[in-house]
Amino acid sequence: MSREAIIQAMKERVCLANLKLPEYGLVTLTWGNVAEVNRELGVIVIKPSGVPYEKMNPEDMVVTDLEGHLLEKDSLRPSSDLPTDVVLFKAFPEIVGITHTHSVQGVSWAQAGRDVPVYGTTHADNFYGPIPCTRDLTQAEVEEAYEKNTGKVIVETFRERQIDPMVVPGVLVRNHGTFSWGNSAMKSVEVGKVIETVCDMAERTEQLKKQAACPIPQYYLDKHYYRKHGKNAYYGQK
Repeated sequence: MSREAIIQAMKERVCLANLKLPEYGLVTLTWGNVAEVNRELGVIVIKPSGVPYEKMNPEDMVVTDLEGHLLEKDSLRPSSDLPTDVVLFKAFPEIVGITHTHSVQGVSWAQAGRDVPVYGTTHADNFYGPIPCTRDLTQAEVEEAYEKNTGKVIVETFRERQIDPMVVPGVLVRNHGTFSWGNSAMKSVEVGKVIETVCDMAERTEQLKKQAACPIPQYYLDKHYYRKHGKNAYYGQK
């Protein structure tokens, strides 16, 4: 198969995987994305930033090299989470697909800053241990290279806790959302759905023991609001 044919097949898989996000109830508006890597070919294919799912087609998918540089002329902007995926693809060589969402239950646990405990067999069937929640990024990490440092804090969490990313194929980024991964783009979406379900089950298990969540730090609020609405906003297309 030619390089062009391989990339076209990647685009079709990544587009289909992205379309599963609203079908599975994992996204609101455009708040999520899926990416796939081909290390031998040296390419990443990812959803374009801010494009509604109902309007997406395979030709909209964005192709970059392994550093996140665009490879196709007249390409749409890639998802703003691409730098996070670049870090994860480099750090975890076994993974092929990555999904990121702001799903309700996953975000709720991330905002509470809590790992998701293993309360039952549904969790244990899919994760060999708690789903970890990262630490907060520092103000310097957010202001310097936010998305790249998001990837770094995920890697830090797994390495410091000595967690195998293939037996716990997902994470909650504190005050942000979920990242999940697998051996294909579609598998990463399926893991994302499992995380959402397990978070829901855990919350129901603890409904008599709810813990108060801390407000998000101001610099986090600033970053997330102004990257979409500020004068130097970079989310979505020009």
